[in-house]
Amino acid sequence: MLSQTITDFATLAIASGGWMEMDRVYLQNRVLGMIGKTKLEPTEIRKSPKTSLQLKDELLEAAKTNQMIGSSNSEQEVFAAQLMDFLTPPPSVVNAFFAQFYSKDPQSATDYFYQLCKKNDSVKTRNIAENIDFSVETAYGELGISLNATKDNASVFHEEALSDSIPKCQLCMETEGYKGRSNFPARTNQRIIRMNLDGESWGFHYLPEGYYNEHCIIASEQHRPLEITKRTFERLLRIVEVLPHYFIGSSADLGNDNGAYLAHDHYQGGRQHFAIENANMKQCFSFTDFPNVTVGILQWPLSVLRLQSENKDEIAQAAYRIMNKWKEYSNEDLSIFAYSADGTPHHTVTPIARKTSTGFELDIVLQDNNTSEKYPEGIFHPHKEVQHLKKRKYRLN
Repeated sequence: MLSQTITDFATLAIASGGWMEMDRVYLQNRVLGMIGKTKLEPTEIRKSPKTSLQLKDELLEAAKTNQMIGSSNSEQEVFAAQLMDFLTPPPSVVNAFFAQFYSKDPQSATDYFYQLCKKNDSVKTRNIAENIDFSVETAYGELGISLNATKDNASVFHEEALSDSIPKCQLCMETEGYKGRSNFPARTNQRIIRMNLDGESWGFHYLPEGYYNEHCIIASEQHRPLEITKRTFERLLRIVEVLPHYFIGSSADLGNDNGAYLAHDHYQGGRQHFAIENANMKQCFSFTDFPNVTVGILQWPLSVLRLQSENKDEIAQAAYRIMNKWKEYSNEDLSIFAYSADGTPHHTVTPIARKTSTGFELDIVLQDNNTSEKYPEGIFHPHKEVQHLKKRKYRLN
């Protein structure tokens, strides 16, 4: 019975922590109006046997039947986000709950937030469930492979930086609660956890269709281009200190097709262990200036340096020196050129940070964007014959 669905939905909303029992009549009447129903039959207040997504489906169908919404996917997504917003406390309350759980331990805080995002459908669990994951033994150890059936998350990073509209892109803080527009998805039910990094405001939230477990974004409140600097390394190491059960990294700040990713300064991470973590160091060395940092070259198909230390400040300084050296390095015999004849830079890095039982760990993946007539999309990028599997090599998604 539809009236019972409405009552059950209101019960879930109250249980979310954003409403009280006194708000029940208000919630039920709001939902009644949204789906085009005029009255509520007698119902039972109970713990619903149905999930939030099942209740959403029933309410969405009722709205379509009553011609409150059309048949287009975008219109239904906007409506669904507005419904699920009732299951989501206001941003200030979500942040307060996050802080309360964090006072117990960091994992409790992210568990609360991720479960909330799954329940309110800002994390699309049904779509993610269609992904296929398997592992395979290789010369570099057991590698995990994911076939992503979900839509390309590149749309999340779609560059609208030239637009005067607000929000300017899907990583902007102004997306929180945003209804959406013709070329911009609904974010009414999105919530963002505020973080203070290096004296700046950043926002932490989850990708709608993550490529790995608890795939998250941490984006600057300021809409500015992505740039890897010494402060990048410092922030990444600070984040894993705050969220030690997550890895966090930055996509490279150069790329032949990276325009959309460069528009807004952000990092990506998640609660996932990847094969690279188990890679052996085939050669180790140290810095005289940073005696507490161990540096090693990984046995890995990419060129990766691993920095380890209990001192995160020394790791950041060492990483910054490595990046600057790489930016200027050229080797004509290997077709490695730091700059084109016109001065275009080709070298940068992809940093990935982790907290370990003995301290901090930072992987520095060297990137070279040189092209040639034979490899117009990148000499050291995946070539045409394998691009149906993976086109971009240096990203975290």
